[in-house]
Amino acid sequence: MSSFETAGMISKDTLDTTMKSFSAVTKGLQQVASETTEFTKTSYEKSAKMMEQMLQMRSLDKVVEVQTDFAKSAYQAWVSQATKIGEIYSDMARESYKPFETAIAAVAAKSGEAFRKTV
Repeated sequence: MSSFETAGMISKDTLDTTMKSFSAVTKGLQQVASETTEFTKTSYEKSAKMMEQMLQMRSLDKVVEVQTDFAKSAYQAWVSQATKIGEIYSDMARESYKPFETAIAAVAAKSGEAFRKTV
């Protein structure tokens, strides 16, 4: 095999590996966008419901109680969402690295074979 053929094959393998990695990143970002959209929609609905409840209240104590309960649930939902998004980003990083991991292992194996042939 000539140097040009080898270089062409390496370039093709590198491009394939990069495309697989970009595909994993794209999929992860789509998942983040979907999760964020759903979270925003749910948060808006909960906020609107809380405002309706507050407008129907006749005592300040009840308004404060509803607001406090809402704040607690909103905080818990935000922490849960942040954890979920963090897991998605972690999975995305892992998946985008896998194609390179395979390529690096193949290069290491070929390098080892070439080294053994020279020794």
